Amino acid sequence: MSFSLKRTRAIFVKDYKEFSRNYAVSIMLIFPIIFALLFRGAGQLLPGAVGFVFNASFVILTCFAQACLIAEEKERNTLRSLMMTPATTMDVLIGKSSLVFVMSAVVLAISTYILGYEPASIWAFVAATILSIILYTAVGTICGLYSKTLLDASLSIIPVAIVFTGGPYGGMLLADDFPIFKVLEYTSTIQLVRLLDIRNAGFTMGDLLKPLLIILSWTVVLTIISVALYQRRLKDE
Repeated sequence: MSFSLKRTRAIFVKDYKEFSRNYAVSIMLIFPIIFALLFRGAGQLLPGAVGFVFNASFVILTCFAQACLIAEEKERNTLRSLMMTPATTMDVLIGKSSLVFVMSAVVLAISTYILGYEPASIWAFVAATILSIILYTAVGTICGLYSKTLLDASLSIIPVAIVFTGGPYGGMLLADDFPIFKVLEYTSTIQLVRLLDIRNAGFTMGDLLKPLLIILSWTVVLTIISVALYQRRLKDE
């Protein structure tokens, strides 16, 4: 599957111009920062607060923005035209994901600074954040492909919030009484919290690799699904 940096850059610039004019979507950039300001005095509960801020931000910023960018193309009937251009699947998906990736990375970096969080391993923290952004971008792409309008895209993040954020948190609270819910420990959401909760002293490489590998697995699977659905949409068109 070929890749063109020039075409990818053109899609990135196009999405940036459209995003900057859509205030209803671009306002989502401030919510992670607001959450960070609210939780910056969490003290010993800071790792859990950072986990909540990050997981919520992935839904309301990363997933939502990506879904809206895809849905807006469909609403304007420009997605079909984009599919018919020489741009390959990789050109389109990487181009449309790059803006969301950059926005999410910058906003989460600012939020981390405001919270004053210092990870036990900076490389593991950065890797987990990058993988999670890609994961939720893939989820946003799936939501966008199944949305006909921006309103549909806005509503599509509700089940994402329930499944990826509310479900794992709620399930872990019930795990002691209902052991079946312990399976939720292997969700990317809980694994990110586990990674963030690792202390600066006394951790092993295995403590870092386990959550990273689980998050990586979720990322690979959902990315493959998003690419497959896009290609199916291309054939349908």
